[in-house]
Amino acid sequence: MKTTRLAPGSASASKSSQACNAGNSLPGRETPDEPTLTPPLKWAGGKRWLVPYLRPIWEQHSHRRYVEPFCGGLAAALGLMPARALLNDVNPHLINFYRQVPRGLAVNIKMRNEEGTFYGHRSRFNQLIKLGAFQTAEAAQLFYYLNRTCFNGLCRFNQSGEFNVPFGSYQRINYAGDFGQYGPVFGHWSFTNSDLELLQIEPEDFIYADPPYDVEFTSYSAGGFSWEDQVRTAERLAAHSGPVVLSNQATTRIIKLYEQLGFGLSYLEAPRRISCTGDRSTASEVLALKL
Repeated sequence: MKTTRLAPGSASASKSSQACNAGNSLPGRETPDEPTLTPPLKWAGGKRWLVPYLRPIWEQHSHRRYVEPFCGGLAAALGLMPARALLNDVNPHLINFYRQVPRGLAVNIKMRNEEGTFYGHRSRFNQLIKLGAFQTAEAAQLFYYLNRTCFNGLCRFNQSGEFNVPFGSYQRINYAGDFGQYGPVFGHWSFTNSDLELLQIEPEDFIYADPPYDVEFTSYSAGGFSWEDQVRTAERLAAHSGPVVLSNQATTRIIKLYEQLGFGLSYLEAPRRISCTGDRSTASEVLALKL
């Protein structure tokens, strides 16, 4: 199968729209810098690098409500800055943090880049989880600290539901004391913690979905998202009556699945953000569009 590779500013970028549905364009170009907020959390697989490709598509539909079923670190939403948004993730601790921000979340716990402090806060966070008190401001503060301080900003839980990422190895960490600049923005967005099937999606919503990578050919797996989940997600979004953009690792079976469901495909070289081998080379990513 012939693939089209896109890069910001690429001369071939304008030709990429031929791989998409009629009227769909993927300029693949940098747009003038716009004042946006950077994500407050570190997050594996963040899509900040993808915003220049998403923005020209979103601008054609910015009157709609923006829906992101796998919002993660909010790189895409903060890059596009929709006026209305429904942002969902299955991680309840992540969503609790976002919900606490417009309530005036401030970090009052000790924040130091030291091993003893880290494991003390990790123990307290896991205690709150065990007590069922994880939807609190204290839990949000601890989650933020652990996210900034742990190894590679990973978010991983064991079978007992305990956060088990070890201490990181950063020489210096910049911690935020409050999140006042995010409050007005998050206050206009809705944050939910549910499965895609339970999301209250409206027919005219614009959906950008970045499900966990299909890791068929890699050794790293975030876990908890099977191939059946990939198929279920793609089928659910293909049936949506409004515009949809999907991004994923360009594995053979993902490409076949998206093509069978009628999406137009374009290809990008995505930077690897986390690798246990230290490999930071590019990876092939696919954008699937139904506009």
